[in-house]
Amino acid sequence: MESFTVRGLTFTYPEQTRKALDGLSFSVKQGELVALVGPSGCGKSTLLRHFKTVLAPHGALSGEILFEGQPLAAIPQREQSARIGFVMQNPDNQLVTDKVWHELAFGLESLGCDTPAIRGRVAEMTSFFGIQSWFYKDVTELSGGQKQLLNLASIMAMQPSVLILDEPTSQLDPIAAADFLATVGKINRELGTSVIITEHRLEEVLPMCDRVLVMDEGRLLCEGSPQAVGERLKAAGHAMFLSMPAPTRIYAAVPNDQQCPITVRDGRLWLDEFARRHEIHAPEAGTEKAGPEPGAVPAVEMTDVWFKYGKDTPDVLRGLSFKAYRGELLAILGGNGTGKTTALSLVSGVSRPYRGKVLLEGTPLAGRESGLFEGLLGVLPQNPQALFVKNNVREDLLEMLKGSRLPGEEKERRIRRVSRLCRLDALLSRHPYDLSGGEQQRAALAKVLLSEPRILLLDEPTKGLDAEFKQVFAEILKSLLRRGVAIVMVSHDIEFCAEYAHRCALFFDGGIVTDGPPRAFFSGNSFYTTSANRMARHLLAGAVTAEDVIVACGGTVPCPPPLPPEDGDMPPLNEGRPVEDAPARLPLWRKLLAGAAGAVALAAAYISLREPDIPWLFSGGRLGLYAVLIGALLLLAAAVGQKSGRPIENEQIPVGKRRLSKRTLAAAVMIVLAIPLTIYIGIYYFGDRKYYFISLLILLETMLPFFLVFEGRKPQARELIVISVLCAIGVAGRAAFFMLPQFKPVAALVIISGVAFGGETGFLVGAVTMLASNVLFGQGPWTPWQMFAMGVIGFLAGVLFRKGVLRRSRLPLCIFGGLAAIAIYGGVMNPSYVVLYNAHPTWPMFLSAYLMGFPFDLIHAAATAIFLWLASRPMLEKLDRIKVKYGLVEARAEADSPPEEAPPAKTSPVYQAKHAR
Repeated sequence: MESFTVRGLTFTYPEQTRKALDGLSFSVKQGELVALVGPSGCGKSTLLRHFKTVLAPHGALSGEILFEGQPLAAIPQREQSARIGFVMQNPDNQLVTDKVWHELAFGLESLGCDTPAIRGRVAEMTSFFGIQSWFYKDVTELSGGQKQLLNLASIMAMQPSVLILDEPTSQLDPIAAADFLATVGKINRELGTSVIITEHRLEEVLPMCDRVLVMDEGRLLCEGSPQAVGERLKAAGHAMFLSMPAPTRIYAAVPNDQQCPITVRDGRLWLDEFARRHEIHAPEAGTEKAGPEPGAVPAVEMTDVWFKYGKDTPDVLRGLSFKAYRGELLAILGGNGTGKTTALSLVSGVSRPYRGKVLLEGTPLAGRESGLFEGLLGVLPQNPQALFVKNNVREDLLEMLKGSRLPGEEKERRIRRVSRLCRLDALLSRHPYDLSGGEQQRAALAKVLLSEPRILLLDEPTKGLDAEFKQVFAEILKSLLRRGVAIVMVSHDIEFCAEYAHRCALFFDGGIVTDGPPRAFFSGNSFYTTSANRMARHLLAGAVTAEDVIVACGGTVPCPPPLPPEDGDMPPLNEGRPVEDAPARLPLWRKLLAGAAGAVALAAAYISLREPDIPWLFSGGRLGLYAVLIGALLLLAAAVGQKSGRPIENEQIPVGKRRLSKRTLAAAVMIVLAIPLTIYIGIYYFGDRKYYFISLLILLETMLPFFLVFEGRKPQARELIVISVLCAIGVAGRAAFFMLPQFKPVAALVIISGVAFGGETGFLVGAVTMLASNVLFGQGPWTPWQMFAMGVIGFLAGVLFRKGVLRRSRLPLCIFGGLAAIAIYGGVMNPSYVVLYNAHPTWPMFLSAYLMGFPFDLIHAAATAIFLWLASRPMLEKLDRIKVKYGLVEARAEADSPPEEAPPAKTSPVYQAKHAR
């Protein structure tokens, strides 16, 4: 029986025209170990995520996936969790508990297994994986390899029939990666578990595979045994052949009639047989890359550097010393957790040593932090997502140049150049977080190259890159080295370092224990060396790269790919639109104005905080002080705010979609009738003594319209999580500004929630935020009123936006927020105190209460307008992305439309499961 059967699987991400998967059809037999390979962005991870519906991305899907003969989407989530194991690329993303033993038991606990079964399976997995020595450790104390092994053990404890691994060794050092893959092979052989694995480093993977599937541009290029696939790729001249193991590449480049080797052992036998028939020549001495000139000043120098992260923590760096020169590529290798990334953080100024010196171009780093990244230093971090701050790759690249005084044409030329250099032409409109790991690495590299640094720090730069782009990346580094750039690279990619580095250094126990040219460095190692060296060292002691062996055997080394020209016929940026040259820096007068306004605001806040009694502010004519504070904050916001030239998307609902759904109308009836009636009953029949009970009733009435969203479809946990996060932000925002009466961001956040997700969600966020935050501010008979008032603001914002009355741009939102704070929140809360504390209220009492509360309402309105001006646009952009990425827009459209107008989407996995066969 097949573990997985894929038939005509096609998938397209939202707002994309290119198919991520295009008509895939194949099967995976039970007990097989299948390697899924292909260049970066070809759809490997997308395909693997479709093998588990909880991880499947949102988009247009057609075709079917069968798991052990059944439609995958029809299999319950609990059964999928137990029978389909998934190990992700980043080990930290999959750890959910604090202890190793608890991590092993967590999956079994979630499945509802009894305690004896959990103890038995955990004990068995602990022995099988050999992790007894760190069974009781905190997961934070583990190395990267140990964390990934723990993830694998915790999944195998649930006894899955299929194990899926998405580049599990990309962040591991070579020894940890080999140990991890050996364990995967042992699971496949001894337990009969089917394994599907994606990898870019195929040296260890292909020898243990039964079958290889090669993907390119969403299609299945070829499949078969490792030997057959290697021969087909070579015959077709496909770039994926560069990813094949070194013995296979050497065999293909040397004329011979022997059988194609895959493993190092097979390669040795092939080389021995070749040497008996042909003459081989050892690499010539003195062919190492030239080093720095005598007397040259190091570009980077660390001398006896000591560093630790906490006062009572052990030292991470212990007397580290090294030098890197202009025009030199220094590669630092070593195991996970030895301190390599920490050393780069000290060079970049992120951390400071407590002993020793760090020099850049002969000058101490201390005192140079202000202009460190202005042409001097460029850093490519281990996590490329740390560099992405915009909504698409094009804007991210433009953001890198916003501080320069270059004209728009020059900016466009540079971005054209770097986009073609890093092969980003087809990715400029994509969100950086939607790219594959290799594509993200290329986009981050492009940002760093735009800064044109003299010193370049690279932390795992080849992680996730396919073999073809590694050659391009190497040519990019060579061009930088020719211009005199000093490059310090931390890497686990031994093959890349051996071929392109000038010097290699081994990091161990907080320092560098040995360094030297690649040939001398790798030829003396047993594990930290290349496959080519292990294959040929008994005949060719100085050969460390596949090219060395090929030349020694008389073969032909393929030429590296050429870099694109500096200028030429490149596609226009921004689809023909000119580059938006946003102001890079604030003018001096605006900086001075912002500084003065901030100083006045701080002084007013300091004076107000001197008195512990907050009502002191409003006694004895002190209200003017508060007006000064609010005015200074408004002036500060105006001084630092910058207008964006990019048009606002979805500013208003299209005319044809402005009809309110039945759900929204039902929510309006609930808000207008049921909730006021509940408050009335609480006041006049319970005497405000049951305000907890009344608050609970209002909360349930608030949630009832929201639950109607799920009518006719399955609830989405992502939707609930987003709303929960919005409520949590509201509670945190109200608590953060507790010292400023009425100056809170809650109303602004509630309005944003209503505009983004609809009136029902707006009401729910407003009501829950007030109820939860009153745990800090004090519950009382006023809580139901606050819940109702803030909820109405969110509901009205959603309805007015839906009807096309309210726009999403800043000014309309600020005007609405200010008016809502005065008319709705103040209009509800001011009279509420008369009702709560007077048995026989009169109209003069209501009027007096509103007039007395009007100054507070003005403060609340000003605060709402300020927070909307600063936060509405970025938050709405992020929420729009969440809605599109996770399908919340389509799900709501289905729920809002009558069945005859909007039938269930035929591209949904649920539909595919119901109509399979």
